[in-house]
Amino acid sequence: MKALVISTVVCLSFGLLAQDDWTADDSIKGQRMIETIEQSLMHFYQDHAPRGNYDSIIELLEAETAEMPTFSDSVYCERLNKMNEMSPFHLDCNQHTLKTIKFFVEKRRGFSRVVLGRSALYFDMYEEKLAKHDMPIELKYLSVIESGLRPQVKSRAGALGLWQFMYRTGRMMGLKENSYIDERMDPDKATEAACKYLKMLYEMYDDWNLALAAYNAGPGNVNKAIRRSGNKKTYWEIRPYLPRETQGYVPNFIAAAYLLTYHVEHNIVPAVATVRYAELDTMCLSSGVHMATISELLSFDEEEIQRLNPIYKRNYIPKNSPNQCVMLPLDKIGQLVTLEDSLYRLEFEKFKKIREPEIRPTPNPTTGNSSNSGTNYQYHKVKSGETLGTIASRYGTTVREIQRINGLGSTKIYIGQRLKVKPGAKKPTTRPQTSTVKKYYTVRSGDTFGGIAQRHKKSISQLRRLNPRINISRLSIGQKIRVK
Repeated sequence: MKALVISTVVCLSFGLLAQDDWTADDSIKGQRMIETIEQSLMHFYQDHAPRGNYDSIIELLEAETAEMPTFSDSVYCERLNKMNEMSPFHLDCNQHTLKTIKFFVEKRRGFSRVVLGRSALYFDMYEEKLAKHDMPIELKYLSVIESGLRPQVKSRAGALGLWQFMYRTGRMMGLKENSYIDERMDPDKATEAACKYLKMLYEMYDDWNLALAAYNAGPGNVNKAIRRSGNKKTYWEIRPYLPRETQGYVPNFIAAAYLLTYHVEHNIVPAVATVRYAELDTMCLSSGVHMATISELLSFDEEEIQRLNPIYKRNYIPKNSPNQCVMLPLDKIGQLVTLEDSLYRLEFEKFKKIREPEIRPTPNPTTGNSSNSGTNYQYHKVKSGETLGTIASRYGTTVREIQRINGLGSTKIYIGQRLKVKPGAKKPTTRPQTSTVKKYYTVRSGDTFGGIAQRHKKSISQLRRLNPRINISRLSIGQKIRVK
């Protein structure tokens, strides 16, 4: 077996980098799995009842318990055998897997509904990454038992994110952390790191179940169990010699795979997904920006921005190289790309401008006490789809200035509302219609698809639509990318 010929140095290194620490008192079922379920559900309650009244949400999740169908063990085994025919995993039907499956479909139906709903946000991306690395598609279920598909879930030992990376393991796999960001909570980067780490573990053992055990307990513990078992070669053979939590880890994985495959048969209906992966896009920022600024400019809830961008520890997206990005629904990203200049101007006004004392003009005795008599205001009637940000950009002013003039306490406006505006230096102009001329960019060393999009003030999706046949993850020097 490959694991037995690995050098002592590598074994010691991986032994220190187990994905979590476990106590001898943990149950076979997995105390940490219960904690993951509780944390994931608590985040769900907070999303749907931010004021803390969770009773109605809990009742809704558990509403179907009375209609819970039951099946014989032979039916469970038959379904697992069907899954086995299409999987490189050993999805064995035994007392351990049956007990765990029944636990989920009978005792944790609310959690099952939540992860089914959240799978719409992450599974497309998971499948894309796994296909890129030529890895089994079933590995997407691992994140269900690790985090309940919640990037914010943190274990007692400090493992964090969708894939529950410990700090040192994350650093080893290239995930960065500083005062503002923690890439363990970045869905895209953490999934890429998880693919590489799982692939590394598989190459050590040539067995996916053993790779899962090593992901949970560390290769050092797996190697120790192999030696104690008399050099057995499968997870089920070495299972009695593994840490107690890891003894329940692969059954948990099998149960999650079964649950998300046969949830309809168990009358488990996915909780409604608030957003899907295909409905999101990203834009990279050339300057540091607070989420409150984006919220004000787009009239979009700041808490939702934070939920869609869990990589950021604070409500601030720092300036960095390469540029940090923000993920939002497609229509909001489209607005943000259009209003990028207004975004940085508003950020300056809200957070970076040195406030100077206001100097009021001395009234002119010949003209009376009306200091604003010479001010020229215009009135704007709000149309469908407009925000204070788009209106401010049109008239060359700021959101805050429009709020001040109109006595607005928030950024909420309504169709047909008349707003007083004072045009700034940037006067409204009507652009002459011109025919679209295609423009191309030649890829240079170090270029990325996202960087090219940012340089030409496009979102990644906009640039992808212009280049439908280009593999964005495999650019080559000299390649032509259409940017207009």
